[in-house]
Amino acid sequence: MTAREPMTDPGQARAAARALAAAALGRDPGPMATAASGSHHVYVGSDVVVKLIDAASHARLNREIALAPHLPAGLTAPLLDSGTHRLEAGDVRYACYTRVPGTAPGMGMPGVDGATACALAEEAVERLGRLHAWVPGGRAGRTLREPLDHGGFTGRAAFFAGIEGLIDRDRHGFVPAHLLDGLKTIARDAPPHARAAVPVHADCHWDNWLAHGRSVTALLDFEWARFGDPVDDWFFLIRFSGPHMEAVLDVVARATGTSADTLRAGCEIREATHLAADLRVALERPDVHARMAADRLRSLEELIVGRYWWQHAR
Repeated sequence: MTAREPMTDPGQARAAARALAAAALGRDPGPMATAASGSHHVYVGSDVVVKLIDAASHARLNREIALAPHLPAGLTAPLLDSGTHRLEAGDVRYACYTRVPGTAPGMGMPGVDGATACALAEEAVERLGRLHAWVPGGRAGRTLREPLDHGGFTGRAAFFAGIEGLIDRDRHGFVPAHLLDGLKTIARDAPPHARAAVPVHADCHWDNWLAHGRSVTALLDFEWARFGDPVDDWFFLIRFSGPHMEAVLDVVARATGTSADTLRAGCEIREATHLAADLRVALERPDVHARMAADRLRSLEELIVGRYWWQHAR
């Protein structure tokens, strides 16, 4: 995820969020706290959430806003209001949502015990099943078909092209040759084409879920949603489950009737394509994305040398 561009001073952003929340609710929203986000300014009240971003920045929030009213019932937080709002520094795009009870389990599920991780994974797979079974029409269907440079797997040829693009940008040998060779090996075994048959969230790691106890309450942030393959979503559930990865993989395999080895292979391909794409972005502006580059390089080492998806295969 790339860094958020500065929008305006914090005071103006907070004041705008309060004003927008009040308009959406028809009353004072009460205290609003700042929530962490890598791409937006997010403010959270007791019963409302406001997302803000420079109108000139990426248009992914438009995608989320367009989809929100049409998604399967109970899947995500209800959209209250959206549009653009003028500040002294320029226009901002905003979306106001009803706050859904619960908190995010978080990347790697820190502090989550094994039984809870499995219970949450079971509910998450069920929710994703509703999304994958959804047949969108009209505006929602057109939105999901709009081109999106998502960095995911689309086919063997595109995967190889992405690796070559990474090599072209890596003028100083940041990515070791053995890791590039490992990417090529994974690409050679990838299928010629990826399915693009069902709606997928395409970013459903555990920072984007809300849960209360052992129950999932909502899936958030549909900015990367598109047509794809269900494994595009199962990858995020499994990979970002931290110490519960193997248990969550087993949950997904049982719930979807997919063999564990098929899941491992599909997830390995998707992680490889995402890492190659992120490293290309990072190397285009190494001064801005140095931290992301170092993080993705560690993950690539774990994927290729550590055989992440196969180290505990039975």
